[in-house]
Amino acid sequence: MNSNTFRMPARRAAALMAAGALTAGPLLLAAPARATEGAGDGRATAVVLRTGLDVSLLNKTLNVPLRATLNEVSAPASADKTALSVQLDGVDQGRAFTVLRADVATARATADAHKAEGYTNLAHAKVHVPGLPLLSLIEIQEVTSKAVCAAGKRPVAESELLGQVTVLGKRVTLSAGGPTRVGVPGVGEVTLDLSKTHTTSRTAAASALELRVSINPLKLNVAEVEGTVTLAGATCESPKAPAATTTPEPEKSAPAKADTKPQTVAEPVEENLAETGGNSMTPYLAGGAVALLGAGGGALLLARAARRR
Repeated sequence: MNSNTFRMPARRAAALMAAGALTAGPLLLAAPARATEGAGDGRATAVVLRTGLDVSLLNKTLNVPLRATLNEVSAPASADKTALSVQLDGVDQGRAFTVLRADVATARATADAHKAEGYTNLAHAKVHVPGLPLLSLIEIQEVTSKAVCAAGKRPVAESELLGQVTVLGKRVTLSAGGPTRVGVPGVGEVTLDLSKTHTTSRTAAASALELRVSINPLKLNVAEVEGTVTLAGATCESPKAPAATTTPEPEKSAPAKADTKPQTVAEPVEENLAETGGNSMTPYLAGGAVALLGAGGGALLLARAARRR
């Protein structure tokens, strides 16, 4: 047997492996993961007092808007205020006028990527409007409001009123079931709403007291006071939830096409002895048969030569 008989199968195997490497597929190509987007901070506000009143002076010949706030704060940046009074100039016959005075008046607003909260607390407070220097519009012992918006949770708004409430000199009992009206002849009327709250999927708002005011004092050089007063307000808005990190599924590449032409390798033909009915002794038997034939032919030639002689 020629030594190439043993080498050629190895060459053939190597060629087949190379062709298999070129045509192998499909390959998995992982796309790069996207960076997680940062969550946005929430928002919150708080205010102890806010007025939206219109004051008509001197038999309605002069209109003065009364827009006042006390301890109004807002976040993302944390903030708080604790001023105890607010004054306006020029609405009480040219003199300074104190709208609210309290022993405690706190407003706080905080917000970050996890939670936003507004909080107010007001204690032992008196609210006045022009034309009634000696009579308080309202007196309260203590009110608080809170609005909390945590990421991924339902916002919460709540208000609480503690102790007695006096409106235009009258002690009143407020009801959560609806507005309370208080009227004083020769002075005016005040309508109060207790503990108003409102929530949505991402926001909350609370106010301890809201007053709708209609005052018309006699002979006090103030014709009319109309508008609203809000005590202890708080709001919040939930932080934006972080965007979910999405890693796309691996994309399957198209199978690579083998840019090769069919290759043929010349190999010695190995006869399959099993198919011809032979075995490993066949070559020796064939050689012996040839030798016997040669010997028989030689004997026949010697016999013929002897006869001729």
